[in-house]
Amino acid sequence: MLPVGAPPVVVDSLVKRFGPVTAIDGISFTVQAGTTTALLGGNGAGKTTTLAILLGLLLPTAGTVQVLGFDMVRDRYRALGLMNFSSPYVDLPRRLSVEENLVVYGRLYGVGGLKGRIRALAEDLEIDAFLKRPTGSLSAGQRTRVALAKALINRPRLLLLDEPTASLDPDTADWIRSYLDRYRRDSGATILLASHNMAEVERLCDDVLMLRTGALVDRGTPQALIARYGRRTLEEVFLDIARQRRRGTTAGGAAAQ
Repeated sequence: MLPVGAPPVVVDSLVKRFGPVTAIDGISFTVQAGTTTALLGGNGAGKTTTLAILLGLLLPTAGTVQVLGFDMVRDRYRALGLMNFSSPYVDLPRRLSVEENLVVYGRLYGVGGLKGRIRALAEDLEIDAFLKRPTGSLSAGQRTRVALAKALINRPRLLLLDEPTASLDPDTADWIRSYLDRYRRDSGATILLASHNMAEVERLCDDVLMLRTGALVDRGTPQALIARYGRRTLEEVFLDIARQRRRGTTAGGAAAQ
């Protein structure tokens, strides 16, 4: 059992290589309980690889990763039931109905009172009108809500999200952000998300981890990063870092604290 207040994610000197390519180059960070933290960086920065390691889908080349108190090399199967993941780029079985998908994943996670849990999520996420429809027949916004229902089926203590509002219209994206923030507040869960939407990160996130070519190059609240770089928005900070135009004092040495 993770002690109250202990960081649910602790990454120390993480390295991941694919042959001669170093995707993650010795990064270290913690994610505090009950917060929403963003992984930011351009294509190839290492965001998706980091999420895959946290999910136990990839093993580190070097370094350690602890999730909810469990080492993800030795004990990852003990952590997996306490966490979940959603991405618009990972489809649920398209021929199964929405309800069938939720039943399958609910059983995989050993969810008690599964019918009631599905009813509650269907009402909360406004998917009850299409529970019986094939998942592949849904719109992008509907599929995103179904994927989120799948990710919440086991009431995860750690929720990992990859581009949670990608390809959504502004109204649906705003609705999803509001729901995620409410879920975090009400449940005390921790959220770690990768996003290219800087306005989304400014709105949702307590902490931001800035990655570039596999290295952790800066860290702070959205407001602190904006002030440190003398910019008006987090998007301008992102462009500075992506283009290696650093301004002011660099926090790189303290970024992993």
